[in-house]
Amino acid sequence: MCYSKALRKTKEQVISRLRAELSLDFTITLEYTPYYHLNGFTHGNIYIIPMDNPEAIYPAAWGLVPDWGLHDPEAFWKKSNTLNARCESIFEKTSYKHSAEDKRCLVLCDGFFEPHHENGVAIPYFCYQPTRTFPEGDLFVMAGLYNKWDDNLYSATILTTEANAFFAEVHNQKKRMPLVLAYDLYEDWLDDGLNPSQINELMAFGFTQRDFKAHPVSRDLYKRGVDTNHPNSVLPVSKDTLF
Repeated sequence: MCYSKALRKTKEQVISRLRAELSLDFTITLEYTPYYHLNGFTHGNIYIIPMDNPEAIYPAAWGLVPDWGLHDPEAFWKKSNTLNARCESIFEKTSYKHSAEDKRCLVLCDGFFEPHHENGVAIPYFCYQPTRTFPEGDLFVMAGLYNKWDDNLYSATILTTEANAFFAEVHNQKKRMPLVLAYDLYEDWLDDGLNPSQINELMAFGFTQRDFKAHPVSRDLYKRGVDTNHPNSVLPVSKDTLF
């Protein structure tokens, strides 16, 4: 599961990092607003690079809306949770099959939150990739799927897969993790010539080799009516239980 995430980088930092990874001149269309904590169930905007325009970054409502739900996305979201899509079943689920074939995207991120259970209590953990330049978390991308309901209106979902050894400790109940792609597979994921077998191979072996860290953060993230979009949401509440 990945139901909340962060993207704290400025527009300039995002473009700079992507240029370094992909050697492409990216543009950010429409609006761009960084955030410390985005709850997926609010269906706020995540930022994606879609197959139909792989040199641009677009906002996308979090929660993929398939074609048959486009007449009333709010009603669709009330009935269906499409914040995440399981890699193992994207070619079987009608909500995702069409997008899996020709509407794949990169989801920009510099951290996400997973529940860690201790003595029956869920504690949110912030997961990130520290680097020398960004010790608090560098930019990375998750594999995603999207759909469009207008020229510049997108919705998207994040792919999840079985947790590796690290995330099995962090997300110790469901044992899932978002599919964070290795940087040298970004362009492969957007390749419109892939068949289902090749896409499945990418999902099976495409997880990044870069190290993650995780630490517990405030349980205020689980409270309703609390503003969590601030720097304190990613700060550790204890240094004794760092992964």
